[in-house]
Amino acid sequence: MLQILIASDRPLVRAGLAALAAAAEDCQVAGQTGLAEVGEQAAALRPDAVLLDAVGDDPEGLEPLRRLAASLPQLPVLVVGGEAAADQARRALEAGARGYLLWDAAGEELAAALRAAEQGLVVLSAAVARELLGRTAAQAPPAGGEPLTPREQEVLQLLAQGLPSKTISTRLHLSEHTVKFHVGSIMQKLGAASRTEAVTLAIRKGLVVL
Repeated sequence: MLQILIASDRPLVRAGLAALAAAAEDCQVAGQTGLAEVGEQAAALRPDAVLLDAVGDDPEGLEPLRRLAASLPQLPVLVVGGEAAADQARRALEAGARGYLLWDAAGEELAAALRAAEQGLVVLSAAVARELLGRTAAQAPPAGGEPLTPREQEVLQLLAQGLPSKTISTRLHLSEHTVKFHVGSIMQKLGAASRTEAVTLAIRKGLVVL
């Protein structure tokens, strides 16, 4: 169970982020705090990750982030901000954030991002990644391997959300057998021995944006 600390100077935002984090099966809200107190609270509570609001007394929320990254460099911090935020995302990453999500992130997307950040991965919302990296990360072929087809990219994205083959088949209007065929092809192209390993490798290669 991931213990999450929520940091924002806006009570409604804290409540919203806490509700999203608490809704995930493997996440629990360890505490809520303002930006000025986030370092002190993180040191006291020792959470597995921090969700930090990018708007507060500091318009970018970056000075509290810098202090937190300096005092607890191993603690993953995900910054949550607004649309068209590539520049802000870049500054957040430079200040020590492990990822940047947009406000419209769904609960499962947030939970997946927290799990990935806790494992040491950098996480970006798809819209931010496209603008920040100048391309759609999901279209990048595996390094040194055969590129994934557009359908395989769709299946891989749903796999990264933790969905079973039956649910994927419903979402993509495919038979479950066809989905399993695509999963096998994805695993072969990525050199993975399991679905979990395939998703982990895909995230590391930038093929999946959480």
